[in-house]
Order: sequence, then C-alpha cells, then structure tokens
Amino acid sequence: MHRRKPAPIQAGRIYHVRIVRSNEMRFNCSVGVAIMRPMRSNPPNKSSKSRSPQVAPAAESGGGTSSGVQFLTVPEELAGQRIDNFLQARLKGVPRSRIYRILRKGEVRVNKGRVKAEYRLRGGDQVRVPPIRVSEAPDLPVAGEQLRRVLEDAILFDEGGLMVVNKPAGLAVHGGSGVRLGLIEALRQMYPKSPFIELVHRLDRDTSGAILVARKRSVLLHVQSELRAGRMGKSYLALASGKWPRAQKLVEAPLRKNTLKSGERIVTVDGEGKPSRTRFQVVERFPGATLVAAEPITGRTHQIRVHAQFVGCPLAGDSKYTPDDVNASFKEKGLKRLFLHSAEVRCTLPDGRAVAVKAPLPGELESVLQRLRAL
Repeated sequence: MHRRKPAPIQAGRIYHVRIVRSNEMRFNCSVGVAIMRPMRSNPPNKSSKSRSPQVAPAAESGGGTSSGVQFLTVPEELAGQRIDNFLQARLKGVPRSRIYRILRKGEVRVNKGRVKAEYRLRGGDQVRVPPIRVSEAPDLPVAGEQLRRVLEDAILFDEGGLMVVNKPAGLAVHGGSGVRLGLIEALRQMYPKSPFIELVHRLDRDTSGAILVARKRSVLLHVQSELRAGRMGKSYLALASGKWPRAQKLVEAPLRKNTLKSGERIVTVDGEGKPSRTRFQVVERFPGATLVAAEPITGRTHQIRVHAQFVGCPLAGDSKYTPDDVNASFKEKGLKRLFLHSAEVRCTLPDGRAVAVKAPLPGELESVLQRLRAL
C-alpha cells in the first residue's frame, strides 16, 4: 500500500503531539503512531462556534432543490403559531408528513432544544431548520402595476395589525381551483417585509366590498374568535329580484354543499344541511326589484344568495342561483355582475378598540340603482 511521505518537521515551529492508538487508526498497524500538527498561535475564541458551517446538500435526482441549515427568528407577529404550521408556511413543497418526521426526530430545534409539533412559538424564538429537499413549485404570477394601484386605493383601514380592503368584484380572495393569483397573494407581494398577512374571512369572487385581513397572528385569532362567537358584524347590500316580502326579516334555512355531475359546486337548502340564519331589511323598493341589507348570522358558503333564492327573490346578476331571463332583464339596465356588496364590517382589536369600516358602493352598481329609480 502506498503511503504519503510525511512532511519534514520545520525547525523553530511549535507542534502539538497526539498519540493515536492502533485501534483508533483506519489501517491495520501494529504500533502506535505519533501525529503532529502545528499548534494555533492563539487559543480558539470561546465565543466562536465550534462547528464548521453547514453546507447545503446537492439536490436529489427527480427535481427539486435542497436548502442548507436555516436559523430563523420568530417575529412578534407570529407569536402563538404552532411550530408545524410555521414550518409548513416556509417549506413550500415539503409534505406535512415530512415536517412531522423532522420534528419527531429532533432535527428541528427551538432555542437549541427539541420541541413537539404542537409547540407554540414565542416572539424572538430561534428556530433551526435542517437541510431538506423541497419541490420546485412554478413561479407565481406577479401582480401587475394596474392591480397594485387598484388595491392601494382600495385600502380603507390599516391600523393595529388589521387591514380592511375594498375588494373589487372578479378578484378571488386567494389562488386555487384554476386561479393563480388572488387578493392575499397580491397583498403579500405589495408588502414583502410584512411577515404575516392572512385572510380573516372570505368573500365570493363575484362579491365586492370590505374584507378583513390580519397583519398580526394575535389579531387574526382575536377577530376570528369574535366571528365564531357572533360578535363580529358584516353588512351587505344586495339587489333582490321581485318584491321582497315585508315580513321576511329573518331567514332560517339549513344549507348543504353539493357537487353536480358537471363538477360545478352549488349550495341548496336541505334539512340535513348546516343551520344557517340571515337577517334581511328592505332599504329601497323599485319596479321588479328590492334593495335589501343582509347580515349573515352564520357564515355558510353562498348563504345570502341561497337564502334570497329560498325566499323567492334571487339576487340580480347571480349566474348560479338566478334564472337566465331574470338576469337578462337586469342586464338591459346595465348590470354586468352579481349585485352583492360587503358594505360594512365591525369588530374589535385585541386592545379593545372598536373598528367599524364602510365600503362605498361601486359606481357600476350605483348606476344600476339610478336607472331603476328613473323607471
């Protein structure tokens, strides 16, 4: 076996001598060997890390990339979030089962200690994330300048970790189901330095008006708890076809989601559905139509729309629940979309401050009312 010739010992240089026993060596040797290496001119700095820097492993075959060890500081806005959800939001493309595995094996450390998946983070926590392969996701579309300007002008309130946006009709609140860019993705691009931007509730894509967005996790949890307890208020303006019954001020009808053979999802009144309640109040009457204020007490999908249909006065411009001939008559009056608008939201912030924000009726809906008044 060829052995490399040892370097000659240099005069005047201090060496550290370590004796290696034969059973510690890689090769079969019958005698101990003295290994000499130069000593540091100064002792190692105790404050420096003893470990060598971690290097990201090469990407595995089959696509995807691997990140090296990451050390993340938890911002105050994310205090209270579970560690598994924190990791899920940052390791895009990593299966949830893999996240639970690295937590269980102790590869993830918080403040240098092992934690369970249900651990709730605190502001300032130091999270060590091990190297992990992530799938390469397609790039998200970038919000254009026009959309950015529209949303900048649509921000009605932005204080105390809560934002109220006057969402335009036709914009989904988030991507998915064929929609790659929604309101929440656009806001995150507009505020890249904000560590937390999440929807408090949802609006249908075709519905315009006020929607709540949390910029702090504590605000999200607080307002959502108010929503579940019925303390958060949401008021809508809707144009119902026909003459709304004067005595019909509360609709209580259970709703159930259904999927048609075509794949279209609809909601119907069904005795086996979830309990649903909506308050209605007549605002103004027109020939063949009624402007109503609607306040959903429960928060079911398409609740106002289906309850209006249940009363016999489906909403103008509703392609899903209103007959085509009825929609055609409103189209002649200039209506090109669903007439449903989130007019006001009310809630409190964690510090007890009351917030009530109104969203003005869009011009295209106001013009329809003007035409109805002229009849």
